[in-house]
Amino acid sequence: MAKRERVMRMSVEQPLWRALTGYRVLTMLYAIGLFATAHEKLDRPWLAIAYYVVLAGWTLGTLPRVANAASCTKRFLVIDLTVALTGILLTPFADSHQRIVEGGPTLPSIWTAGAVLAYAIKGGWRWAAFASLLVGVANVVERGAFSRDTVHNVLLVCIASIAIGYVVEVARASERTLARALEIEAATRERERLARDIHDSVLQVLAMVQRRGTAIGGEAAELGRLAGEQEVALRTLVAGGLVPASRASEDASQGALVRAVEEPDEEYGTAAVPRDLRPLLAPHAGSRVTLSEPGAPVLLPAPAARELAAAVGAALDNVRRHAGADAHAWILVEDEPDGVIVTVRDDGPGIPEGRLAEAEGEGRLGVALSIRGRLREIGGTAELISVPGQGTEVELRVPREAARDARGKAGKRR
Repeated sequence: MAKRERVMRMSVEQPLWRALTGYRVLTMLYAIGLFATAHEKLDRPWLAIAYYVVLAGWTLGTLPRVANAASCTKRFLVIDLTVALTGILLTPFADSHQRIVEGGPTLPSIWTAGAVLAYAIKGGWRWAAFASLLVGVANVVERGAFSRDTVHNVLLVCIASIAIGYVVEVARASERTLARALEIEAATRERERLARDIHDSVLQVLAMVQRRGTAIGGEAAELGRLAGEQEVALRTLVAGGLVPASRASEDASQGALVRAVEEPDEEYGTAAVPRDLRPLLAPHAGSRVTLSEPGAPVLLPAPAARELAAAVGAALDNVRRHAGADAHAWILVEDEPDGVIVTVRDDGPGIPEGRLAEAEGEGRLGVALSIRGRLREIGGTAELISVPGQGTEVELRVPREAARDARGKAGKRR
C-alpha cells in the first residue's frame, strides 16, 4: 500500500479575511445608499456618481484580492487606500460646504475603514496605524479644520484597526508555536518508536554477542568486546535523541503547515478492525512461561493489540536477561468491561531499589520505552512492582476508551 500524506493547515486569520470581504461589499452599498437618499443636496452629483461607479467596480472586481493574505499584496493595499483617500478629498468638490461643516458624510463613508482593516490584517498594528494616520489627515483636509466629530471618527477607526492588527500578530505567533509543538511531538513519537524497535532487536543482539563472546574467549572475546562498545554507543545515541531540535514550518500566507507522512499497517490491516490479543501472546508461552487467557477473544484495535503484545515481549526479555535462564514467568490476560489488563510476573530475584532510574540514566531504556513508552502511545499505563527476593510484576492496562481513541486516530490517518 502506498504511503499517504496528511496535511493540516491552520490559519486563525482566514475568518478575518472572509469578514473583510463581506464588510467591503456592505459598506459600498451603504455609501451608495447614502448618496441616493441625498443626491439632490449635492452641488455636483455627477462627480459623486462617477466616483461611485469607480468604487463599485473596484470593490467587486478586487474581492479575490481580500480572500487571503497571499492575494492581498502591498501594491493592492496602496491602490485600495488611494481610492478611499481620493473619495474623501473629492467630497468638498461634490458636496456643499454647508453639509460638510454640519458633519455630512464623505463620499466613501465607512467604506474607508475596510481599506484600513486590510492593512491591519495583512501587516499588523503598525501598518494599521500608518493607514489610519493617512485617513485622519485626509479627513482634516476635507473638513478644513479640526472638529469633534472628525476626531471621534478618526480615533474610532484608528483604535479598532490597531487592535485587530495586534490580535492578528498574536494569532500568527500562536500558530507558529502550535506548529512547532506539533512537529516536536511528532518527531519525538517517531524517535521513541525507533528507540523501542532498536531496543527490541539490535541492542538485544549486541548484548547477546557480548555475553557469548566473553564466555567463549579467544577471538570471540574481542568480538564480544566490540559488540559491547557498539551497544553502549547505540544506547547513548538513542537516549540522547529523544528530544530533537525542530524547526517549525511556517507559511505566512496560508497559516502554519504541518506535514505528517504515515504508513499503513500492512501486517495488521485496517486499524479500525479489532484484533484478538490472544494469538499475539501465544508465541510467548513455553516451558518457562505460563500463559493464562480468557476463553473468548480479547479484542483491541490493531495498533493497541500490537503495542501491548510488544510490551509483553519486552517484559519477558527483561525476565530472561535479569532473572536468569531458570526463572519462571506467568502471563495473565484479563478482559474487563472497562479495559484489558495483562500481568507479567516472574520468580526472579527482583529489582533493587533505584536500579530502574540508574539504568535509564545509563541509556538502558527497556522499561522506559519498550514497556511504558508503548503503553503511553496507546493511552494505557504500565505499573511495575518489584520486591528484592520475591520477583517482579508488571501490570499493563489499556482502558477501553483509550483503545477506541487510538483506533479513531489511526482510522483518520488513512
